[in-house]
Amino acid sequence: MKNKLLMFTIFLFIIDINAKVWNIGPSRTYQYCSQVAALVKAGDTIQIDFATYKNDKQVLWSADNLFLVGVGGRPRLEAGAIIANDATNGKGIFVISGANVHVHNIEFANAVVQSNNGAGIRQEGRNLWVTQCKFDANEMGILCGNIANCKTTVEYSEFLNGGSVANPGYQHNIYINHIDTFVFRFNYSHNALAEGHELKSRANYNFILYNRIANETTIDSRNIDLPNGGNALVMGNVIEQNQNSSNSNILGYGLEGLTNTAPHKLYVINNTFVNKKTTGSFINVADSTFLLFFINNILAGAKTGGLIIGAPIYLDSFNNFMADNLSFFKFKDASAKDYHLLASSPVINHGSNIFFSMAGYDVTPMFEYVDICSSKERDADGRIDIGAYEYEPVSILYKPINYLFQVVPNPNSGHFSCIGNAPLESIEVINSLGQICFSQREVTGNKIEIEGLAKGIYIVIVKGDNEQQVRKIVVQ
Repeated sequence: MKNKLLMFTIFLFIIDINAKVWNIGPSRTYQYCSQVAALVKAGDTIQIDFATYKNDKQVLWSADNLFLVGVGGRPRLEAGAIIANDATNGKGIFVISGANVHVHNIEFANAVVQSNNGAGIRQEGRNLWVTQCKFDANEMGILCGNIANCKTTVEYSEFLNGGSVANPGYQHNIYINHIDTFVFRFNYSHNALAEGHELKSRANYNFILYNRIANETTIDSRNIDLPNGGNALVMGNVIEQNQNSSNSNILGYGLEGLTNTAPHKLYVINNTFVNKKTTGSFINVADSTFLLFFINNILAGAKTGGLIIGAPIYLDSFNNFMADNLSFFKFKDASAKDYHLLASSPVINHGSNIFFSMAGYDVTPMFEYVDICSSKERDADGRIDIGAYEYEPVSILYKPINYLFQVVPNPNSGHFSCIGNAPLESIEVINSLGQICFSQREVTGNKIEIEGLAKGIYIVIVKGDNEQQVRKIVVQ
């Protein structure tokens, strides 16, 4: 049995058990995030009611171990003139300087500042975790600074229309500077503006897994840019370049100098690359890249500049299918950007199974991206198919359901229920030391009752209907 990639990240909390829950909403005591930011303490939860919040001030979250969550729907935080004209602060909607912060189910929009780097989230503290968020028309969706001993994880989130026409080429949908590890999975990043990238990262370790990364209508640059090398695993992604892109290649690696921690290794495995330009190339690597491991990829479209630009020291390339004509691959509907495989596709059962790991991540794809910002397990029956998708008959293609569950009450006195809108499959409750306090693998029905937990902060992980979701709870 293959080890499955963990679909969640846990931050361990050593904090005051008297952490508070703060509620923000149009009918609440606090109507904007800026009104509570200076009041919260380590471990607090900030719940933002579903609404549109326009023209709040820039919000600095400096406490550690915060949980910032939208409730009742995804609230939209829409920047306006206050942030745009703030010459003193001028960074974006949320500036997060605390460590181990989790941001869940919030939309960030229209962040514009005088430096042209207006971010939905400006990360200045260690270990940020962003889940099920949306970043729309910010100069930067997430902008992460240079932070030592930092891991940033972004999951199940959408990024679009990032960039600045006032400073073309320097702003992106998401921009990660020098940190240790960046994990980007099950996301949809598309239509960066003004020659920006859909994803740019200078992290030492990059894990770009099971995403849809696409230029569809705008003038972007590369889909993925890893300018300083390091170790990178790009696996299971659908990566599409349209005719308007200003750049001639889709994935760049080490092109601003291999200054990250050596050895510089790029693993590109089971992706579906689609180039709808009449010119271009697929991958451009620095000449002194130590290893390019390039296997099981679909390379559809023009490669007038060459399939790979650059001369890595070691190139391990096999079982990649390439053709200028997209019809060769027998995609379900390439004109509608559906790159699932038909039964007649020549790439079915032509991949190679790989049995090793890179920095703890299995390099055999275990999942597939599902629109929008969802995932499913990859059902390989024997020899793996080439590309991001395993062929499945139409009758059993996965159809995502908007699965939700809630913990009631929260906070509580040690007795609570988990209630879902679909049958619950499994549940785990984990304490602040990372210990499993409760686990149930086979659940009947859509409700679980739990009692007897001691005071403290817990993480509840529930799986149901092909999704896995996480909540933080407080037992008082």
